[in-house]
Amino acid sequence: MLSDIERKVLRVIGNYSAGRRRTPTVEELCIKTGRNRGGIMTVLDMLAREEYIEWLRSEPDNIEVLEAWERKGPGR
Repeated sequence: MLSDIERKVLRVIGNYSAGRRRTPTVEELCIKTGRNRGGIMTVLDMLAREEYIEWLRSEPDNIEVLEAWERKGPGR
């Protein structure tokens, strides 16, 4: 289960890429979420570990969406 900020960032990435045919940069995610760069990097790292996105800290603006919405858990 994703936290609120993780869900928000994932939705921003999904909606942004659907509307603009590219994923947002880390700076654009900071603006859209009101979070600082370090916070966004932590969220992106977690989303990558959970396999919602493909992302490397060494290339922070290169985000590939694998799943744009949170997975349904048991009982949902």
